[in-house]
Amino acid sequence: MKKVMLTAALTGAGDTVDKNKSVPVTPQEIADSAIKCARAGATVAHIHARDPETGGISHDVEFFKEAVRLIREADEDIIINITSGGGGDFIPNLEDPYTAAKGSDMQTPAERHEAIGALLPEMCTLDCGSVNMGDAVYLSPADWLRKQAQLVKDAGVKPELECFDSGHISFAKQLVNEGLIEGEPMFQFCLGIPWGAENDAETIEYFKTRIPDNAHWSAFGIGRMQLPTVEEAAKRGGNVRVGLEDNLYLSKGVKASNEQLVERAVEILKDLDIEPMTPAEARVKYQLRDPKGGK
Repeated sequence: MKKVMLTAALTGAGDTVDKNKSVPVTPQEIADSAIKCARAGATVAHIHARDPETGGISHDVEFFKEAVRLIREADEDIIINITSGGGGDFIPNLEDPYTAAKGSDMQTPAERHEAIGALLPEMCTLDCGSVNMGDAVYLSPADWLRKQAQLVKDAGVKPELECFDSGHISFAKQLVNEGLIEGEPMFQFCLGIPWGAENDAETIEYFKTRIPDNAHWSAFGIGRMQLPTVEEAAKRGGNVRVGLEDNLYLSKGVKASNEQLVERAVEILKDLDIEPMTPAEARVKYQLRDPKGGK
C-alpha cells in the first residue's frame, strides 16, 4: 500500500483558543495532543508554543522544551517538527510607517531559531518569503532566510520549506542552489491563506511542476478546505497535514480535536488505498536526524 507522511499541526499561533476549547495551550496539553495524534495515526507533530496564562503566542523556549520533553518521554513515537516562523507579523504604523503598530510581533533570525537550536528536533518549518496575511505582513526577508537556513543546516535539522505563493518556491530553490538546503528538499504548499496562493487542484499541480526533481512535497488547506486538501494532495502524490492550527471544525458547526482530524484524514487516505507512514519509516525515507542524538 502507498504511504504518505501525515502531520498534525497542533496549535499554531492564531487567536483560536476562545473559539475551540480543544486547542492545546500548556506544554502538557500540547504533548498530550501530540500523543493522541500519534495513536490516531499521525507521523509528525508540528509544534508552536503558547503562553499558559493568556493562551496567546509565546516564543519562550522553556515552553517548547517542556512540551518536547513530555512527547519524547511518552511511549508513542512521533516525529517532532518545531516552527521557526517565530515573530514575523508586522503591522505598519500609518502615522510613522518606519515603526510597527500594535499587534506586531517581530523576531530576528537567531531568535526564531532558538528553540530549534536548543532542542534539535527532527524537522522544523522554514517560511520561504514574506506574504500579506489579512491586514499584517508576515515579514521574512531574503537575507534573514539565508541566515535561518544556515542555522538550521548547522543544527542538522531537516527544514520543511513553507511556500505560501509561487515566488516562495523560487526562493526555496535558490536556497538549494546556494547549498543552504542539504539532501532531498521538502516543500510544504500552504494554500488558501489570505493573500497567498489559492487552494485548488490547478495550484497544487502548478506548484508540483516548480519544485526540483529530487524534492518531496506536502500540501495543506485552511478552514473548510483542510480535509478536501488531504484527498487532493494525497491522490497527486503529496504528503498531508491536518490540525487545529489550520482548522477548528470536523464538519460544519462541529468543533474538532486534533486527534479527530487525524482520524478523519486516515479515513480519507484509506479510501485512496493509502496509509500514513510510521515515524520510523519517515525518518528513513526523508533522512531525518536520530531523535536520540546524532544524524
